[in-house]
Amino acid sequence: MTANVALGDFLRARRSEVSPESVGLAAVGSYRRVAGLRREEVAQLTGVSTDYYTRLEQGRHTSPSPEVLDAISEVLRLDSTARRHLDDLVGAGRRRRTTLPRQRVRPGVLRMMDTLEDQAAFVLGRRTDVLAANRLARALLADFHAMPARERNLTRWILLDPAARELYLDWRTIASEMTAILRLDAGRYPDDPRTADLVGELAVKSEDFNRWWGHQKVLERGGGSKRFHHPVVGDLAIDYEAMILPADPDQTLFVYTAQPGASQEAMRLLASWSLDSPGVAITDAPDRPAAADSATPAAMSSHIGRSNTTG
Repeated sequence: MTANVALGDFLRARRSEVSPESVGLAAVGSYRRVAGLRREEVAQLTGVSTDYYTRLEQGRHTSPSPEVLDAISEVLRLDSTARRHLDDLVGAGRRRRTTLPRQRVRPGVLRMMDTLEDQAAFVLGRRTDVLAANRLARALLADFHAMPARERNLTRWILLDPAARELYLDWRTIASEMTAILRLDAGRYPDDPRTADLVGELAVKSEDFNRWWGHQKVLERGGGSKRFHHPVVGDLAIDYEAMILPADPDQTLFVYTAQPGASQEAMRLLASWSLDSPGVAITDAPDRPAAADSATPAAMSSHIGRSNTTG
């Protein structure tokens, strides 16, 4: 039986962040060999034997009950997103490998995006691939449609393109969040070769990604705000909403709306500036492994499940 390495890495990383005091355990002595909780302490608080929990953390136990997973989640202070990620990791050892279908954005969604003249709108698919973007989204962020197919990915662009570092005023926060979003997707589809290629490339090219990936954080897409410094119109404050498309649960529609005042005026100026570009562009990146790249060796696919201590 192949060990579930990703599950073990996740559990070890998360218990390292929980202090004994926070779960009602008195600190024993002044020196602890591990950060956070020990295995036996997690087992004690969960109500299972140390041997049982050790086998689970080593990926040698493939069928823990929902009650055990609930107890572990409570001890490790997992939020609802991390709890679902735990289920994904446990289930990965039992699921049969399947070929993922090619993703396409429905015509109705494309027409709706095209009507948004003052809002930037784009659709992300699996592994944060950019599947479609309207005129204003391409003017605000980047023209993903003009990129080679393997580069049409939001996480890759944010982490590797210097223009993204200049655009996002809170780049480190945004980039670490995108890493956590990609981590969540990788847990959902652990055998996806394109995800393996993407993670491998980012692990080679970005020390920041290596560090954040090793933290084992996961994040669900939602709403919020972002700050930009655009090379054409200057500073913008943007509110955004992320909506999972009911008919296509692996696709998320993002809509960016400028906050009232100067940001709104800047967005309108950007919309006018982008009028010469075409409407909604469909990137439609194929769901197959990218071509071989000297900086993305196949061996880097192992990074999907592993913590990385570099950086």
